[in-house]
Amino acid sequence: MELLEKLESELQGLQEKNLIRKRRAVETPCGPRMKVGGRELLAFCSNDYLGLASHALIAEALREGVDLYGTGSGASHLISGHSRAHVQLEEKLAEYVGPNLVEPRALYFCTGYMANLAVLTGLAVGDKNTEIFSESLNHASLIDGARLARTSLKVYPHADVAALEGMLQASTASNKIVVTDAVFSMDGNLAPLPQLLALCERHGAWLVVDDAHGFGTLGSRGRGALEHFGLQSPHIVYVGTLGKAAGVGGAFGAAHRSVIETLVQRARPYIFTTAAPPALAHALLTSLDILGGAEGRERRAHLQALVAQLQDGLRLQRWRLLPSHTAIQPIIIGDNAETMRAAAALYEQGIWVGGIRPPTVPADTARLRITLSAGHSTLDVAQLIAALNELERT
Repeated sequence: MELLEKLESELQGLQEKNLIRKRRAVETPCGPRMKVGGRELLAFCSNDYLGLASHALIAEALREGVDLYGTGSGASHLISGHSRAHVQLEEKLAEYVGPNLVEPRALYFCTGYMANLAVLTGLAVGDKNTEIFSESLNHASLIDGARLARTSLKVYPHADVAALEGMLQASTASNKIVVTDAVFSMDGNLAPLPQLLALCERHGAWLVVDDAHGFGTLGSRGRGALEHFGLQSPHIVYVGTLGKAAGVGGAFGAAHRSVIETLVQRARPYIFTTAAPPALAHALLTSLDILGGAEGRERRAHLQALVAQLQDGLRLQRWRLLPSHTAIQPIIIGDNAETMRAAAALYEQGIWVGGIRPPTVPADTARLRITLSAGHSTLDVAQLIAALNELERT
């Protein structure tokens, strides 16, 4: 068929550019060591930053949640799918991130992608005089959310506060929304949130912060990038992911109670979908206890020690380690084929590191995306360092 031939030709084109993506089926729980095809691998490619994805207490809470609530919610939140577990989780999330917001309330979503779509479309719907200002390196979910808002959209250069200020000054929109990742998922660096917030307060704009990779890992209590920078404002709309450092699944938005009520009434990705299983929400109550307690502090401290160990140990000459103080430690190689050869060579040695290519990252910036976890040991990281130093020289 002509239609199939067209698709097959396009796939062949991706193959020739070393841009075909493949999946690997993991046979064991997420952790620093995972089994694929019967073979154990030392994994530096998950976003399980604090090593909680297989935590015994959280697993027990999930089993308890199934006993209490069953396996599914059965309906959307606004019909009959909103359980007591969801209520308790949203109250606990609002309390957890509340010190960095004003009159906080939280809303639980099935995924981080859905949360970002809901926040951006919900803030923009009903106001034709809206303009969105999006960071150039934002995650795909933020890009799609801005597009689905069907309003004026401007993209400002990465971390360029001066350029954004010029855009805000020139805007005549009555409803301005600035949106940014807090920790950029492919670079590991932080957005200049204090300066962005100052601009938003000066120009009467919302600041939507997607803290997918900072929630749980940044701040003394793991409250994320807002706690890290010591920020508080009614202008902030905060999105946190619960399937990364929190070790379970889903996401949440948190903001002033009026913002959250607006999302409940307007945001189609929230209104028209089946609620996440309440057992997950029940398990997340235990996860939040760990994040905010002594164990969470110990895991964050260990993670930072591993970051320092990796940076101190690498002796790269051709490749380039990007400056990052987070668990995301990217090594820029540039060429797609060389990047995939490096990832394959590590894999043969039993070390699993993701090779990232365009369009996920800009052209000619293909990279190894190393992600560290509190579940790793210093010996694990030493093994990675030795392999990378040797590989770059071959």
